[in-house]
Amino acid sequence: MSSVPLAIIDYGVGNLRSVEKAFEATACEAVVSSDERVLRDAERLVLPGVGAFQACMKALKEHGFAPLVMERVREGTPLLGVCVGMQMLFEESEEFGRSEGLGFLRGRVRRFSDELLVPQVGWNQVYKRRSHPLFANIEDGAFFYFVHSYYCDADTSVVVGETEYGARYASVVAEGNVCGVQFHPEKSQAAGLQLLKNFASGSVPPAVAGGSSSPKHPPATAGGTDKTDTLNSDQL
Repeated sequence: MSSVPLAIIDYGVGNLRSVEKAFEATACEAVVSSDERVLRDAERLVLPGVGAFQACMKALKEHGFAPLVMERVREGTPLLGVCVGMQMLFEESEEFGRSEGLGFLRGRVRRFSDELLVPQVGWNQVYKRRSHPLFANIEDGAFFYFVHSYYCDADTSVVVGETEYGARYASVVAEGNVCGVQFHPEKSQAAGLQLLKNFASGSVPPAVAGGSSSPKHPPATAGGTDKTDTLNSDQL
């Protein structure tokens, strides 16, 4: 089987077709797949996610894809997490109590202050904290479309873009071959399409096998609390 340039991981969560169509709009070949062979051979991977962090992690584990993603990242495969998919890249979330993430990036997912209108829904700006290939041909302060109740309280070393909502928080993160965006690029018109094109066209290069981001705390096996089927307002 020949490899595909980019595979969007289908683990039963989210409207994956809209992400696939967004890549198609940039003339980048992408497929939605739950086929382990396709995901193991793809040159780049996209991890989408909507709803509750805990539910997404449970679904990823139940499909057997958590160890696959961890293995591909260790091999150096570029990975882009989108929305809750970005949150899953971190060590843990406080949603419905403590839930472990994939642990590629240092930080914790927290709920916005009750003093704010939650969820944040609509257009907001992303300010570059530092230069990164994902931002190629995207102006500083560009608008992207957000829908989320939780944000990533990330280690400053992985933050490449920030957004203001009550306070500044990480909206674009990257370390080595692992990167993520809190907003929905597929809903963010020209700027969102440009970012997807940047990722698909190789702006985030593969890392040397063994030198890529490694989980800080490997996720537990499938299981957990009984609240994993509850979806918060991050769901579209």
